[in-house]
Amino acid sequence: MPDAEKYEVVVIGSGEAGKYLAWTMAKAGHRTAMIERKLIGGSCPNIACLPSKNIIHSAKVASFAHRGTEFGLQMDSLRIDMGGVQRRKRNMVQDLINIHLDRYKSSGTELIMGTARFIAPRTVEVSLKDGGKRWISGERVFLSLGTRAAIPDVPGLAASQPLTHVEALDLDRLPDHLIVIGGGFVGLELAQAMRRFAARVTIIEMEAQLAIREDPDVGAALLELFQSEGIDVLLKTTLQSVEGHSGQHVKVTVTDDSRVRTLEGSDLLVAVGRVPNTEGIGLEQAGIKLSPQGFVEVNERLETSAPNVWAVGDCAGSPFFTHVAFDDFRVVRDNLNGGSRTTGNRLIPFCVFTDPELARIGLNESEAKAKGIDYRMVKIPMSSVLRMRTLSELRGFIKLLIAAETDHILGLTVFGTDASELLAVVQIAMVGGLPYTTLRDAIFTHPTPAEGLTVLLANVPPKQARKAA
Repeated sequence: MPDAEKYEVVVIGSGEAGKYLAWTMAKAGHRTAMIERKLIGGSCPNIACLPSKNIIHSAKVASFAHRGTEFGLQMDSLRIDMGGVQRRKRNMVQDLINIHLDRYKSSGTELIMGTARFIAPRTVEVSLKDGGKRWISGERVFLSLGTRAAIPDVPGLAASQPLTHVEALDLDRLPDHLIVIGGGFVGLELAQAMRRFAARVTIIEMEAQLAIREDPDVGAALLELFQSEGIDVLLKTTLQSVEGHSGQHVKVTVTDDSRVRTLEGSDLLVAVGRVPNTEGIGLEQAGIKLSPQGFVEVNERLETSAPNVWAVGDCAGSPFFTHVAFDDFRVVRDNLNGGSRTTGNRLIPFCVFTDPELARIGLNESEAKAKGIDYRMVKIPMSSVLRMRTLSELRGFIKLLIAAETDHILGLTVFGTDASELLAVVQIAMVGGLPYTTLRDAIFTHPTPAEGLTVLLANVPPKQARKAA
């Protein structure tokens, strides 16, 4: 092996946390190499967060068109052009890639396209995308390896070459009948979008409700939404086997509480979770330990078991959100500059971009009960928010949990149009440690979604008496 090229900083994987670490270190004058095997900027701008929301918005436009008469529009005909849908998305992606390339250039980061494999501590062999190899070592190494869609070990499933979100978001054609395995966030977003493009869609979920980690009222509201849009939802149903080839014809055998049955469709989408990209890259050669689930083991400062090696984002077991990966970057950056930040007790929001949206921050009722936390709950339908009446978007609800003995906000769940905007308002209050009464007494613009908080918080039950010790 030739002598390794020496860098002060080596980042493997150009996802959210990795790219910001590379740009920041390079701008600070450190010789920095970014090693990326395929996607410049990681999955978010290329195949996941932003492309999916682009496609979902096109589907929402299609939904509005179908509802045209409701808004006084006479629509003589409507035809979905999936090629046009994809062109809009691909133009956006290319623009984002160009922005990333400019950032690499302006920061002074060396972008190396290839696959890295550890051969010694903080030293990798890189198989270059265009052929050949390089050997690179770093004084500091940052792992931003990401995750990929899990494919369960079900007879015939892998052989059927099912779609994951990656392939589903790049289809230039519309599936005749899409069978979705999994009723989690990814499955829900893509199932609704494809249905709105006029595909027949069936969801198979092994649990008793959709979005199993959410409260039962959320699961019930999602089920009602999907059924109203013509999506078949099979709950408490387990996939047993698959025959055929996705994209042509698939035959899916499932079981529920009472029977075995077979479903037939044109395409199969698997959306049952994610696994880390930590296999086959020689982490053991670098003294980097993995968890039993295959994630890189890190402490609250995102330091691995190997000196001067950090892991960030999905591969470190952080919640699978781009905004969390960005905060991982901030934790590492600030600590390298003498700070003392950790990943402990982070208040992490999320939004599922179904239509309407599902957004949450903090505890829901199920989690509060499981932790033995007493709470007061207040809930209103979205129809009580006057802005929703102007939009003809009355589906959903807002629910807030408040501590039983204080006015501390424990958590918010919103299922409704512009849920993410309401989420941001409450998040700021929670981050600032403000009591719910601050929001209750605020003057919000009329008519806006935030005004709904005034209606919601006017009905909070009184504090509970403190229990005797």
